[in-house]
Amino acid sequence: MRFQLTGEQRALQHGVRQLLDRRRDAWQPRAALGPPRLDRTLWRELGAAGLFALRLPEADGGAGAGLPEAVLAFEEAGRALLPGPLVATHLAAGTVPGAATGEAVVTAVDGGLVEWLAAADVVRGDASAAMPVRSVDPLTPLHRVPPAGARRGAGGGARAGTAGEAADPVAPDPVAVLLTAAEQLGTATRVCELAVQHARTREQFGQPVGAFQAVKHLCADMLVRAETTRAAVYAAAVTGDPVDIAAARLLADEAAVRGARDCLQVHGGMGFTWESEVHLQLKRAWLRARRGGGGTDGAELLAADLAG
Repeated sequence: MRFQLTGEQRALQHGVRQLLDRRRDAWQPRAALGPPRLDRTLWRELGAAGLFALRLPEADGGAGAGLPEAVLAFEEAGRALLPGPLVATHLAAGTVPGAATGEAVVTAVDGGLVEWLAAADVVRGDASAAMPVRSVDPLTPLHRVPPAGARRGAGGGARAGTAGEAADPVAPDPVAVLLTAAEQLGTATRVCELAVQHARTREQFGQPVGAFQAVKHLCADMLVRAETTRAAVYAAAVTGDPVDIAAARLLADEAAVRGARDCLQVHGGMGFTWESEVHLQLKRAWLRARRGGGGTDGAELLAADLAG
C-alpha cells in the first residue's frame, strides 16, 4: 500500500499555495491593524479555483474530489492564515446557491460563536440573538450566541448570556471537524518553518540562536508534533471515521497552539510585533480550537469508543 501523495494531489497542494501566496499581502500581517474585511474578489477567486466545490460531483459542477484533497487545500489555507468562514462555505457548496463559486459567503453557529456574521450572505443556525464580542484574532470578527433559555429576558427583550455560557449543543459535522484540523495542521507547519528560519538567521553572542540547545529542542518538538498530526489528519481523511477524526483534531489543536507558542519563544519580543505573523498564527489557532469537535467533544468521543 502506498501512503505518498499522488501527482494530482501534489499539484492541487502546490496550486492552492501559489494562489494564496500571490494574495497573501491583502490580509497579513499589517492588515490586522485595521478592522477585518472580507475580500469578495478573493472569495470569488477561491471559488473559481475550486476550493469550495472540491467535493461536489463533476455532474454538479464540482471537482469530484474527496476528503483527502479537501484536507490538502485547507491545510494550505491554514498555513497562509487565510481569513473568512472557509469551512462553512465549503460545506454549503452543494445546497446554498453561489457558495460553490464564491458568490455567496456562508457562515454557521459553531460552539456558541459565529465567525464573520456581518459579512455572510447565509447563516446556518439560529444567530438571531448574536451579540458582537471582541475577538482574540484581529483578522476574524466574532459574534456570540447565548443559549436558547437566555435569549429572552423577563421583559421579552433579547439579552446576551454570561461570558461562560454557550449556545445549545449541536453534534459537530465530522467533515467540519476534520477540515478545522487540517487548518490547524497548516498553522503547525507554518510556525515550525518560521521558527527554524529565525533560528538560522538571528544571531546572539556571535552565533545563530539555533545553535543553542534550548532553541534546538523547541524546534524539534514543533516538528515532531506537526508531523505526528499530519499522519493522523491524512489518515482520518482516508478512513472518514469519526473516532479517527476526533483523534486527529485533538492532535492538531495541540500542535497548532503549542507550536505557535514555542515559535513565539524562539522569536522573543519580535514575535509580538505587527511585522510578524507569529502572534496572528497563535491567535487563529486559539480561535479554531473553540470550534465544535475539539477539546472535550473529541476527548469524550475517544473515551466512549475505548470504553465501548
